[in-house]
Amino acid sequence: MTLINSTDHPACWPALPLDSWQDTYATLHMWTQIVGKIRLRLTPLVNHWWNVPLYVTSRGLTTSRIPYGDRAFELRFDFIRHQLVLETSDAIVKTLPLAPRTVADFYQECFAMLRAAGIDVKIWPMPVEIPNPIRFDQDRQHSSYDPDAVAKFWRILLSVDAVFHRFRSRFIGKNSPVHFFWGSFDLAVTRFSGRKAPPRDGADFVTREAYSHEVSSVGFWPGAGIAGAAFYSYMAPEPQGFRDAQVSPAAAHYDKTLSEFVVMYDDVRAAASPTEALLAFCQSTYEAGAKAAKWDRDSLERSSLEQSSFERAEAT
Repeated sequence: MTLINSTDHPACWPALPLDSWQDTYATLHMWTQIVGKIRLRLTPLVNHWWNVPLYVTSRGLTTSRIPYGDRAFELRFDFIRHQLVLETSDAIVKTLPLAPRTVADFYQECFAMLRAAGIDVKIWPMPVEIPNPIRFDQDRQHSSYDPDAVAKFWRILLSVDAVFHRFRSRFIGKNSPVHFFWGSFDLAVTRFSGRKAPPRDGADFVTREAYSHEVSSVGFWPGAGIAGAAFYSYMAPEPQGFRDAQVSPAAAHYDKTLSEFVVMYDDVRAAASPTEALLAFCQSTYEAGAKAAKWDRDSLERSSLEQSSFERAEAT
């Protein structure tokens, strides 16, 4: 069997129906919010909240380095050994097993682990971006953890992260990192036109900071808000004609409720090349939006010749 891309092996795109891990999904979402809020509390604001997300690693998700006085530390979700790992700049290593436990217990044990390493931090204990939030320290409703499902989720993140980095490399304008937002529980990468966006009426300070400039964003949801895992693409503000554009792959469509283009994960994983199908979705939706919004694409993108040269060099 000849694969177009090494990431097209079926093992790289496992099936993960939402109903097969919904309870674990909800619990893990809260755990990532706890860890993410620790990073938020201790790092200076970077434009568009880029100091907040987590990042995909070869083993799971990480906060990256967090400064703490004359020290630094990192918190990592290791989805191979299934543990939360704390490592400090003065050689302290502590772990918290990832196993069925309530959010309240995880919250208490996570902060106990930090205190044992001499790290004292407090966060606002309310979840965000979910309906009917329960304070972390009072949440005994969410307590599931299926390691097999989480391993599949991480394997998907590895594949999507690789594709998003390829897509990101084609753009030479302002470009976000590929990062995992724990609030909405999605992996995303965002391109910027360089122009300020008009103010959003009634927007809170979080939204104003996130959308202060024109953006084209693509991302991966493992299931929140729709029937299953999906990829999305949107423009903010949305230019006239964007929603009527013809995009790829054929299964992609514009969702009027979300005001975004969507293609289901299962349609991508079923493609002859999931990598190329996802790249086509990213590229075609971006091009539709950039054209409609009259972005200065000549100054923001690599030429096709440059991009081909880079990709050939990477292949040798």
